Amino acid sequence: MDNFINVPFTNSNLDDYIIRTAIFNAIKENIDLFEGDLLDVGCGKMPYKDYILQHSKAENYTGLDIETALPYDSKVKPDYTWDAIKMPFEDNSFHCAFGTEVLEHCPKPEVILKETYRVLKPGGTFFFTVPFLWPLHEVPNDAYRYTPFSLERHLKNSGFKDIQIQATGGWHAAMAQMLGLWVKRSGISRKKRKWISFVLKPIIKGLINKDQPEKVVFKEEQMITGLYGFAKK
Repeated sequence: MDNFINVPFTNSNLDDYIIRTAIFNAIKENIDLFEGDLLDVGCGKMPYKDYILQHSKAENYTGLDIETALPYDSKVKPDYTWDAIKMPFEDNSFHCAFGTEVLEHCPKPEVILKETYRVLKPGGTFFFTVPFLWPLHEVPNDAYRYTPFSLERHLKNSGFKDIQIQATGGWHAAMAQMLGLWVKRSGISRKKRKWISFVLKPIIKGLINKDQPEKVVFKEEQMITGLYGFAKK
């Protein structure tokens, strides 16, 4: 099954159902931001390419990844690679750019943000998602978990304006995500995982149905699963 767009909700997918669904929903909600020449920053296997090209005003899709990126799919290669210092494009090359779950892997996030800003045309848009409640991954290349305040600061320091940041999930989604991650990734035995997944699935679904990420306010003691948003050049 396609685990990025056609996201299944099964006993075997309780760990990443919430994050995959949240990312895709964020893209759908902001599909009007994608237009003209589009740059996918940290593109990996470019799982959203076909959807974006079919449902947005994007005309040309360029995938960019670092030279040392993990090979997510042997059949899918980035259009360009870079050294994480300077992108191989001229100033003002793209109408929009996006990066899903990539900024947490950047030891110096403002390098990639400033380069993204540089290659965007004036008025161009950068769309992004980042995790908050998620296990260590791609170790040791897992550098950060961003609060909305730190993420906004990095974007401003890189030149962006009109910054909009929202939560992908609140308390209920956070609890659901932790239950799914625990049962699928904590190392419990296969036998226990099977029957606990069966018990937890309806509970996780109920928590997801109760969550209202659009109402999340970034205040004291608020829990979030992740962040998404956009900023303008």
